[in-house]
Amino acid sequence: MLVILGFAMILVFMTLIMTKRLSPILALILVPTIFGLFAGAGLGIGDMVMDAIASMSSTAALLLFAIIYFGIMIDVGLFDKLVEFILKVAGNDPVKVVLGTALLTGAVSLDGDGSTTFIVVTAAMLPIYQRLEMSPVVLTCVAGLINGTLNIVPWGGPTARASSALQIDANEIFVPMVPSLVAGLLVCLVFAYVLGISERRRLAKNGVTWVEDRGSNRRMDLVGAVAGASTTAGSSAGTTAGGHGHGSGSAASANDDTTPEAGPASANDTGDSAGSGTGLSNTALDPNRATLRPKLFWFNLALTVAVMVLLIIDILPLPYLFMIGTVIALMVNFPKMKDQQEELASHATAIISVVAMVMAAGVLTGIMSGTGMVDAMAEWLVEVIPNSMGPYMAVITGLLSIPMTFFMSNDAFYFGILPVLAETASHFGISAADMARASITGQPVHMQSPLVPAILLLVSLSGVELGDHHKKVLWRALIVALVILAVGVAVGVIGIG
Repeated sequence: MLVILGFAMILVFMTLIMTKRLSPILALILVPTIFGLFAGAGLGIGDMVMDAIASMSSTAALLLFAIIYFGIMIDVGLFDKLVEFILKVAGNDPVKVVLGTALLTGAVSLDGDGSTTFIVVTAAMLPIYQRLEMSPVVLTCVAGLINGTLNIVPWGGPTARASSALQIDANEIFVPMVPSLVAGLLVCLVFAYVLGISERRRLAKNGVTWVEDRGSNRRMDLVGAVAGASTTAGSSAGTTAGGHGHGSGSAASANDDTTPEAGPASANDTGDSAGSGTGLSNTALDPNRATLRPKLFWFNLALTVAVMVLLIIDILPLPYLFMIGTVIALMVNFPKMKDQQEELASHATAIISVVAMVMAAGVLTGIMSGTGMVDAMAEWLVEVIPNSMGPYMAVITGLLSIPMTFFMSNDAFYFGILPVLAETASHFGISAADMARASITGQPVHMQSPLVPAILLLVSLSGVELGDHHKKVLWRALIVALVILAVGVAVGVIGIG
């Protein structure tokens, strides 16, 4: 019964958020509660939820103050010069911008921390997407794919957990998987290129024309149709970029990459521009916005670099680090109390949304763990695998890692399920190392899970609905995961008994 309830709950939850019948926050609270009561949780359901929420409090604090800090930095103009520089390098070509997003995400992802990666990437790239009227869902899709694929580095969470659970060296897991990793990254880059082409075509349909310039260089002219279309485009029901200083009213459409309406809605009321003709008045890129602090540029740059350095060397807890950074940024840039209050209030929408999302995710994880659904589902999956499939246990483990790491934590999978699967596989001559390698192939999909705080941060900072992100990214992440698994089998590092 617990197995049926567990899988049914997951199916109902995903259906509701992807069809937009319920917002992710409502679905994360309502669906597990109903299924938890059916599972016999009774009044104990409250303790299950509160225990899970307590364990996520530091994550909520990190997301809260990180959003405020980078919202302040964008408001005061710290990233305006960076936007101009990247535009000079990539031009106004959406293809180059999307590929640049992929490369930047890949470089920052090498630190193994998803939250850090998404903070840096959205801070650097989202204003460019807004300036070019590109859909922020493309940003979240590409960033999520690249980061999920690189999540298998030895110092990352899943490889370290697999190493610990099966008591083998992390390098023994990772090094043979390098060809698979390279193949996965190449597929991600292909997806990024195709998404860039799709954005270029969509913008052209909305009034953006491409003409040949001198030297056969291409340039993009943004005409009035863009501003007119963007002001009437539908806004998402969840967080918007305007809630946290990334733009007023920018939102991700539910449509996929081939539809003309898939772009963000930006506040282009007057048609004024900041050098690119995109109509940035009343947005976070408005060159005349009252929050700009050009005289404090070098101070804000030094403060942000210091925060990033401290974040990477990990000498302070991340939530506390961003608390201190936020306080300093507010005091220096907005010395008057009234201005501080107004600045904080301008980010209220994003703050409420992301913290509520994290707390709501605690309801799902708490009820799934507390009622025993996770354990029952794992045991059932192990039991239903017939003995005749024993020689293929590594491949089966790779396939199971895709959905299971999406719907449960890495800890639950690697410490609860992987050892059981590995013990079963050993009877068919499959090594623990092969099983560990297979177990990490599902990470591109895992990183898109609503149970992963980093992905909640990414969609919140980008002003994207989680359901919209899932529509665009999940099938692509599945293909990347399957390619990683297939290449691992083909080169013999994920063996068949």
